[in-house]
Amino acid sequence: MSKKPLHEQHCQPRKGAKDALAGTAVKQYLGDLEGWKTADKGSAIHKLFEFKNYYHTMAFVNAVAWIAHREDHHPDLEVGYSKCRVRYSTHDVGGLSLNDFISAAKVDHLLAKG
Repeated sequence: MSKKPLHEQHCQPRKGAKDALAGTAVKQYLGDLEGWKTADKGSAIHKLFEFKNYYHTMAFVNAVAWIAHREDHHPDLEVGYSKCRVRYSTHDVGGLSLNDFISAAKVDHLLAKG
């Protein structure tokens, strides 16, 4: 595992079971993220982001889309007036890969205060 923070890493092509993360690795990477949870029997991670209005929600969605394009790793988004659920899974590995956690960290970093 890289010592570089997840949000500073970049997604790489990942295919097949060899690139799927085991349960222990999933737990470890989840520990590096705030508020993300597993879904679909551990084959995905998701987080609900809440905003004060539609404008802020859509600005967030557009920023997530930019990250997805840049990293070539695309989440499922469920968008409402003042909320957006972001869900990552790597279809090519049949579950979770490091790319899901890198992308989730980049999304979190959008809203980091500091």
